[in-house]
Amino acid sequence: MEAIGRLMLRILLVPLGALVAIVAAASTLIVANRAALVAVANSDPQQAAYFVYALPLLIFGLGLSSVLMMLPAVIGMLVAEAFALRSVIYHALNGGLSAWVGWSAISDMREDYAFLNDPKIIVAAGLAAGFGYWLVAGWSAGFWKPVFRRDPELATAVKP
Repeated sequence: MEAIGRLMLRILLVPLGALVAIVAAASTLIVANRAALVAVANSDPQQAAYFVYALPLLIFGLGLSSVLMMLPAVIGMLVAEAFALRSVIYHALNGGLSAWVGWSAISDMREDYAFLNDPKIIVAAGLAAGFGYWLVAGWSAGFWKPVFRRDPELATAVKP
């Protein structure tokens, strides 16, 4: 019964961790490209009001590109769940490598958005995504291996 409970917990935590990872990656992209966003907003004072309406679409576009770049991370998440890999370094490197591989795969979208041209920012967004995933779901990966296990020998030992 405990295994079923852990499996249900993993079914909830893994998608929640993926959502946090996507938000972390998109936030990193927005913060890293803040100067470019401000430059675009200040480029034409008469159209600055339109930028307020276009900003949510730009944020949605950066979020969508974050999702596309983090799709290779699903393989790393499945490996972590299968082998109960709980290292923060593993999850951060999984996010960084997956973002770089995903960034390389979306070359068509990169040409449309000038905000996705710097690979250092992309890898930083992937590292932030990996760390965000680890905070929610990665630290307790693997439904078959409990995090806080009691030693059976200590449980049956006679207390003095």
